[in-house]
Amino acid sequence: MSNAPTKLKIDFVSDVSCPWCAIGLNALEMAAERVKDEVQIDLHFQPFELNADMVPEGEDVMEHLQRKYGAPAEQMRKNQQAITERGAGVGFTFNMDQRSRIYNTFDAHRLLHWQGEEGQAEQQGALKHAFFKAYFTNGENPSDHAVLLRIVRELGLDEARAKAILDSDEYASEVREREAFYHQHGINSVPAVIVNDRHLIQGGQPVEVFEEVLRKLAAQA
Repeated sequence: MSNAPTKLKIDFVSDVSCPWCAIGLNALEMAAERVKDEVQIDLHFQPFELNADMVPEGEDVMEHLQRKYGAPAEQMRKNQQAITERGAGVGFTFNMDQRSRIYNTFDAHRLLHWQGEEGQAEQQGALKHAFFKAYFTNGENPSDHAVLLRIVRELGLDEARAKAILDSDEYASEVREREAFYHQHGINSVPAVIVNDRHLIQGGQPVEVFEEVLRKLAAQA
């Protein structure tokens, strides 16, 4: 008789405007599929804003990245090419020419928190993937309520409830509390993958790295 898979709780701390978060999520899910006979992951998405103070109209991507990291435009283009290739390797399509601006993502995090509160892990994951695709593949604005509500509708979630959340400040304090919690615990870059509240895997790691760590932690558990 085979043993039941070991359950691992995973908090995936990330921003929907972070390319390495999209790569990391796909890689983690591919790894989870590889080890599914041994490991069952209980995945929760936690908020992190790379640009919490971003102005409502957003900012040009290249100008923002050059100011933030001080690298020349040519280096930035090479970095974006590397990201595109890494994304393709885990089944995610980056259309960097579509993504011209960087936006605030707070309202997207409020909707993700709503699904987490509802205990809808599968729907929360679908919403996260849809937000990544909207921004990185389709070049849409993740702070635009019309975009967010269309995604909610396309996923078959409660659009009226989502609109009520977006039209109010519901879940704002909860999202800020979660963000503050992770900052206070030393999470300053994302993705940060926290297993069973104690093991940290930092960055958009390759599938093989996630696979090895999940096996190891499940064996220890």
